Amino acid sequence: MIYKKFQDLQLSALGLGMMRLPVLGGDDNTVDEAAAAEMIDYAYHNGINYFDTAWGYHGGNSELTVGKYLARYPRDRYYLATKFPGYDLSNMDKVEEIFEAQLAKCQTPYFDFYLFHNVYEGNIDAYLNPEFGILEYLLKQKENGRIRHLGFSAHGSAEVISRFLDAYGKHMEFCQLQINYMDWHFQNAQEKVALLDKAGIPVWVMEPLRGGKLASASAELTAAMKAMRPKETVPGFAFRFLQSIPGVTMVLSGMSTMEQLKANIDTYSTDEPLSEEETSTLLKYVDEETKKGGLPCTSCHYCTSHCPKKLPIPELIALYNEHKLTGGGFIAPMAVASMPQEQRPANCIGCRGCEQVCPQQIKISEMMTEFTSMIGM
Repeated sequence: MIYKKFQDLQLSALGLGMMRLPVLGGDDNTVDEAAAAEMIDYAYHNGINYFDTAWGYHGGNSELTVGKYLARYPRDRYYLATKFPGYDLSNMDKVEEIFEAQLAKCQTPYFDFYLFHNVYEGNIDAYLNPEFGILEYLLKQKENGRIRHLGFSAHGSAEVISRFLDAYGKHMEFCQLQINYMDWHFQNAQEKVALLDKAGIPVWVMEPLRGGKLASASAELTAAMKAMRPKETVPGFAFRFLQSIPGVTMVLSGMSTMEQLKANIDTYSTDEPLSEEETSTLLKYVDEETKKGGLPCTSCHYCTSHCPKKLPIPELIALYNEHKLTGGGFIAPMAVASMPQEQRPANCIGCRGCEQVCPQQIKISEMMTEFTSMIGM
């Protein structure tokens, strides 16, 4: 296992994400404890020393599972991370109640790493609202030794991350981002990594395989990968890409099977980052594939001046592309839900004024109708 230095710690470069534990009967809220325990044991005995859970994972049962099975090991032999669930605005005034419950669920006197969970457009104002006292409370827990390191995760834009850093950056020791070769340009991960690098904040990676979607690749991309590294697996390429990014300290993978766990541990037995040429070739294929499947919006904004409803059309097209190309997920619905009601795609009246000035000849009104049906907003 590769280890990365973080302050005075040596962290396994691969961490076990506890969001996709094996479940029973296809019910995400019912963890298959026997299988999960076997995976936790294997991870622990094969070099993984970082375990990441959260309040909402598996309907609240991830923290219970982690607590039950990690408690069998000496507390100073592993690092445990969980998060304050600010993705749900109803939790904002419950930081003390939730934190105490998390300690009990995880059967631990302290958390090695604790995060503001999912900073994005829809909760940034609440996270920064001093009336809730979230930062103040968490800093107090750090002072009391019940939090060793404080950070945040983010699915929001670079602008939102920058705003969070302006307010709380001096207290943040790490940041967890969705990074993978597909999102390097598609979700502007490159820009976000550069922002954190400028702030001197190390990067934790979530969704390295984009929920498993990058565990396989198109025939064309697979052939290109094999031409560059004949012995590397397709998932392995995704991890080697991350190994090539300066500033990445921790890569969290939400593994659901022992087979996945063993394969990823095997990959992380060596540090073999992609070369600049390999990275360039990989990104060229990926960018071409995403362009083929998405609407070719260039964000010229000609359309917005001809929209009687003043919809943020380029932003909505980008979110539509995200949702369409990746087969759904929560990112686009979450982003649209954070928009004012009057800016959502359901408000398109189909006048086609935008289409008359679109240089790319995109059928915007049809996109709005489809997007509304996809996300219900």
